[in-house]
Amino acid sequence: MSKNLGITLGLIMVAVIGAGLLMALNDRDSTAGPQAAPTAPTGQDPTTAPAAPTAPAELLVRENSRYLDQVEESPVTVVEFLDFECEACRAQFPVMEQIREDYDGRINMVIRYFPLPGHTSSEPAAAAVEAAAQQGALEEMYARMYETQAEWGESREPQTDVFVGFAEDLGLDMDEFVATMESTETQERVASDFEDGVALGVQGTPTIFVNGRPAPSMPTYEVLSSMIDAELEE
Repeated sequence: MSKNLGITLGLIMVAVIGAGLLMALNDRDSTAGPQAAPTAPTGQDPTTAPAAPTAPAELLVRENSRYLDQVEESPVTVVEFLDFECEACRAQFPVMEQIREDYDGRINMVIRYFPLPGHTSSEPAAAAVEAAAQQGALEEMYARMYETQAEWGESREPQTDVFVGFAEDLGLDMDEFVATMESTETQERVASDFEDGVALGVQGTPTIFVNGRPAPSMPTYEVLSSMIDAELEE
């Protein structure tokens, strides 16, 4: 973990949500959704649950946010706050990929970095994905992280060298990749996503929003598709 980014995230956590939330994030991989926005229980049809407040659009998607899929004038945007070292995020990954396939050309899919402090390699992984994105390889590095997570996750040492190897496999410009991954700008970029997540009440990963409405924790394909269909029909 880079020293600068670690300090930045630590200050954010202390200033915004205090030591209590930091302990909660360290103790859990995920499965908690936004605290301030009630959701339907897992498996419940969200269309029959009380309507949850819509999260502020300016916090959900920034001008520099990363899109896995971007469809001009699409009425639906799905945003996922994620941690590449989080096992729950890896478990959610196939669901998100199926949603992308089935709604291809109809919805936007945005990812936001939310590296949990208890995961040693989550920040370097986010920085590596961002560095790859700047060379047009966002989707490839995003997928590689989850496909290989079992090999590098939960290590006590940051797995930066592993991520550099991924970039080599993808044929990226290595000097540019390493410089971008280690840059202050990239550290601040990751920290900014994290800060937005905290402001939205995100407590764990994955946390998913459909047009600003929070999905239940670890939503199934059926729950997500129901929420998307409801927005497409409006």
